[in-house]
Parts: sequence; structure tokens; C-alpha cells
Amino acid sequence: MKPTDEQTAALDAFRAGDHLTLQAGAGTGKTTLLAMLARSVPHRGYYLAYNRAIAREATTRFPRTVQCKTAHALAYAAVGHRYTSRLHAPRRPAWQTGQALGLTKAIRIGERDISQRALSNALLRTITHFCHTADEAITRHHVPKLRGLEDAGMHRELATHILPAAHRAWTDLQNPADGHVRFEHDHYLKIWALDQPKIEAEYLLLDEAQDTNPVVEEVFLAQRDHAQLVMVGDSAQAIYQWRGAKDVMAGFNGTRLTLTQSFRFGPHLAEEANRWLHLADAPIRLTGTPTVPTEIGPITSPDAVLCRTNVGAMANVMQHLNTGQQVALTGGGDSLYTLARAAGDLKEGRRTHHPELTLFPSWGDVQDYAAHDPAGRDLQPLVNLVDTHGPGAILAAVARLVPEPNAQVTISTAHKAKGREWPRVLIADDFPRPKEDHNEAATPTDPIDDAEARLAYVAVTRARRHLDLGGLAWIHATR
Repeated sequence: MKPTDEQTAALDAFRAGDHLTLQAGAGTGKTTLLAMLARSVPHRGYYLAYNRAIAREATTRFPRTVQCKTAHALAYAAVGHRYTSRLHAPRRPAWQTGQALGLTKAIRIGERDISQRALSNALLRTITHFCHTADEAITRHHVPKLRGLEDAGMHRELATHILPAAHRAWTDLQNPADGHVRFEHDHYLKIWALDQPKIEAEYLLLDEAQDTNPVVEEVFLAQRDHAQLVMVGDSAQAIYQWRGAKDVMAGFNGTRLTLTQSFRFGPHLAEEANRWLHLADAPIRLTGTPTVPTEIGPITSPDAVLCRTNVGAMANVMQHLNTGQQVALTGGGDSLYTLARAAGDLKEGRRTHHPELTLFPSWGDVQDYAAHDPAGRDLQPLVNLVDTHGPGAILAAVARLVPEPNAQVTISTAHKAKGREWPRVLIADDFPRPKEDHNEAATPTDPIDDAEARLAYVAVTRARRHLDLGGLAWIHATR
């Protein structure tokens, strides 16, 4: 294939030895370009993939001079293999782990009772948060904020109680032989990063750079003195900041190039994508491929329905099941199952240990919190779903899900659809329309914040042949 002008510019810069950052829009063939770069030089390098499936697929596309790995695979080869026995140890309930590390009783903060089990869950989440950062020590900001304890003073009091046990937990995890804390893959990745490793390669290719965890960013950037660094991604698809990911492309010191020709869809959909790129203040705009016909308009039988929230996804699952269709849910229904179980426990007068609902003694308290507390408004769709259908109906719907290859329609959140594509895509109606502000002049050029615009951009660019804007169609009223 003859390289495009953009691909040729990247090849020239790479062969010149430049550190590169490549802004690659949706469907612009970033992996194809990275394979071109690797074939253009005889040097040995690494392609760092976002997950194992991508790394495995990449091995079929890159030359033998390139090792395709995840950061976890590199960390496992260096230090993780020492912890194999702990990785395969039996599961241990969180409350037992907390008890072994000194969290032996419930505490009260303000008007909330925090059970020993809730404290133990918060302890383990503290370790997880720490492992995703570049920090050298566990501090208060790694302790998760619990529902109902969002106030700074209350969180400080919670952290004071959690931190001593968290420090004991991290010490426990250093022992390769045995320990109280269940050993996870993120633990050896963090241990490896703290050792300041050197990756022996002449160049490193970092894929999906806009969603890199700080712990991986630190290791990658530390190789700059001995290896050529190339990061590729799409800043407009940086949608995981809430999970600790960081767009490392923004501050990278290197030659900046772009890939803007999308081979996935035609000009009409590229124009639609560019509306959201404008709202997200993104550094690129896309050009569609004229020979790829892409329609925008209503769809009666979509291949995929993309939702804003897990609750929206569940509502669409139930809607399509009721029409007799075979339905798949991207990522499976485990998270919705556990939420429905938790809601059912509260409705029947039992406490739950689900981290989102653990501090509420009854379902009525959840309803009140969602309706009247600003911090709980994001729970209102869950409350509405449970109150409308009941936990039992939700659990029954999850049990009827089928694998994607057997499905007539796939339901997904926009987050989980990232990296995917379907011929016909419908956008669900749970994407928030911007509220009108009657006290100020209308600002039609900036109706939503950057994060929502980026998520909408990801959603609309999953279609190859036909897009129904559905819940995002309001964008045309702002022109």
C-alpha cells in the first residue's frame, strides 16, 4: 500500500530518530502505521499494547524485530514471576484481609456507620488506586471517597483510619511466598515500576497513549535517554481519567504529527465526528474516505446500541429482550448483576457490601440520597430502573444474555465500545442534553464539557456504514 502524505511524514521523522507523538483519529490506521515504522528500520523495538488481546493480534502485523507486549507482560517477566504462587492463591474475602491487617471493628463518621467489611473494601481499593499512580508511597488521596462521606473532613477521618492498614498491606504484598492480601497483576506492575526498570530496546511504540496509567507513563518516559520513543493515540478519545488514566501525549516533548484520514467511514460521518472534536477542543479534524458510503439517519435494526451509562445499557437490554431478540452486552453483565443484587438486599431490609451502596441501611435511604443530595444524582437512573422493573427482572434479563457472536444486537456503553466498530450503530437516549441557562446568553458553540464531547466522539465514530444519532441528535439544534 502506498503511504499517504501523513504516513510518509511519520516515516521520515521516525527514520531520522525523532521522538514522536502521533495524534491518530478514529479509523485512521494507527496500528498499520506503527507496523510501517517498524519495517522501515532494522532496529529492535517494543510495541506496548493497551491489553493482551491487542498485543496478540499485533504479533501478526509487526516484523520479528518487534516484540508486542503489554506493560504487565514486561513486568511479569522481570519481577511478577516471583509471585506466581500468590497470584494463584485461593480467593480470600475482603473482610478477612482487613481483619488480618488491623481493621477489626466498625467505626462511625458523622451520621454514617461504616462496617468492618466496608472498611476492608475501602482498604483494598486504596491499594488499587496507589498501584495506578506514579507515587512512591500511599497517602490520603489514594483512599477512595465513599458515598455519603464526600465531605473533605469526613474523608480525612476515613483516611486516618485506613492508611495504617494500607501501609501494612503494601508491606504484606512484597513477600513473594505468602501474605494476607490477595496478589493481583497490578501489584507486580507497581513493584516493577518502583524499581525504575530499563527496557532494552532501540525504540518503544506506545499505543493508546491517551489512556495510559501514570505508573506506565513513568516507566515509558524513563527510557528516553537510551531509546527512541513513539506514542500514538487520540487525545479526543481520552475517556478514562475517572479511572486514573492520563493523556501523556499533551506534555510529551517530541515531534508532533497527525493522522486525519479515516478509512473506517465516509465524509458525512467525518463531518459529524468533527462537530464533537470541535466541542472537545481537540487538536485534529477528520477526513472521511469518499469511496466508503456512510449514512446518517434512523435505523430500525442496529448491530449495536451505544449507551452513556451501565444503567442505560441495562434498560436497553431489557427493551430489546422484550422484542424477542438475542441480545449481547459488551463486557458481560457481572457489574449490573451485582448492583441489582445489592439493590435487592436493601429493598428486603439487608445491608449490602457493594462499594456504591455499602453505607446505606435501606433502599429508601438510597432513593432519598439520589433525589436530594447533589453528590448522589448519578444514582438516580439506577433507582429509576430498580423501582420500575424490580431487582428480580434485572437479574433475569442478565441471565438471558448471549455471547456477541450469537447476538442479533449488541448493547454497550460508549466506554466499552472504544476500539470497536460495527456496520450499523444507534446512539441510546441516555446521553445528557446540555441544560439551558436562562440567566446567561446561550453558548451554542460550547454546549457540553470536554469529557462529554470526547465520549460522544468515541460513540459516533464506531459506525462504518450507518449511524443513528439518537440521543445525540440535539447537536444539530445548536448550529
